[in-house]
Amino acid sequence: MPQPPVRLRPEIAALPAYRQGKPAAAGGYKLSSNENPFPPLPGVLEAIRSALDVNRYPDATAADLREALAARFGVDPLDLHIGAGSVSLLTQFITAAAGHGDEVVYAWRSFEAYPGQVVVAGATGVHVPLRADGGHDLAAMAAAVTDRTRVVLVCTPNNPTGVVVTRDEFADFMSRVPDDLLVILDEAYVEFCRDPDAVDGAELLGRYPNLVVLRTFSKAWGLAGLRLGYAVGPAHVLDAARASAIPLSVTGVAQAAGIAALAHETELLERVDHLVERRERISDGLRGLGIPVPISQGNFVWLPFGQDTIEAAAMLEAAGIAARVFPGEGIRLSIGEAESVDAVLTIAGEIVEKLPKTVQGPSVD
Repeated sequence: MPQPPVRLRPEIAALPAYRQGKPAAAGGYKLSSNENPFPPLPGVLEAIRSALDVNRYPDATAADLREALAARFGVDPLDLHIGAGSVSLLTQFITAAAGHGDEVVYAWRSFEAYPGQVVVAGATGVHVPLRADGGHDLAAMAAAVTDRTRVVLVCTPNNPTGVVVTRDEFADFMSRVPDDLLVILDEAYVEFCRDPDAVDGAELLGRYPNLVVLRTFSKAWGLAGLRLGYAVGPAHVLDAARASAIPLSVTGVAQAAGIAALAHETELLERVDHLVERRERISDGLRGLGIPVPISQGNFVWLPFGQDTIEAAAMLEAAGIAARVFPGEGIRLSIGEAESVDAVLTIAGEIVEKLPKTVQGPSVD
């Protein structure tokens, strides 16, 4: 006898699950998840091995990691909150600030988890289109703020285009929005940024009572598999996120790895320099082929293939390159192993020959 369906929130039932980046075929390159391709440093691995007392609960406050980060940023440890990746922190802040009848403003296209997180909170997402160069239109975002707006998300460098928000653009934006509106500066890729004019959340700490800066250990710091991120901002705002967090969700292993990563910062950031150099080689090569690649400051590049996206993605996959595909829009390619650079540029040349429309698009100068 058929069973009656379980009653669920219809907007949740209709919500697609988050799509993880596709794995690469054997011998290929996984450039679909913005991961750091370098293996963990020996000192980080040793810290992980030393923290394997997994029969015990972790420190729910992540006190030692917060102390280390507080010293790094010159803030009180209460102004830091640790989460199981920055995406879990986003969920906590959105849930704490926005509910039924409220709005959350963000640029689009941006991090693809944003719409789902807003729906789960019961709020309404307000998409503000990116500029032609792939950057945030902060003036339009400020204009989209209403009495119902509770959160604004600003992703810089923007995922998936890689374009940054400048220091001046962000200051002007903050002057336009209410002081009681929560603004989240999502800086998951900040360590890859080399633009001297880009906004830097670390310079803004304590300046705005409504600003929270999010960062992660998943990308530059190479700890994607351990899920570790952090927020810096006013303690009373972080307390609201702490209240909405899943208790004990940050493992002791992740906390130990984060502390060790900070202790090996120089070595880790040397690896980031290598990835930045590969990013520039790929970007220059793609532009040389006529592909209008935006100026990326992340560990990825955006290929705006539009209607040719699916066919171009199939050619990449056939060449052993797994990428993040956004049908009808474009392809995000993470920066991976050194050998992947030539592989990407070779197949990109073949794509341009077969799909000449891919070289059409807005200027990126």
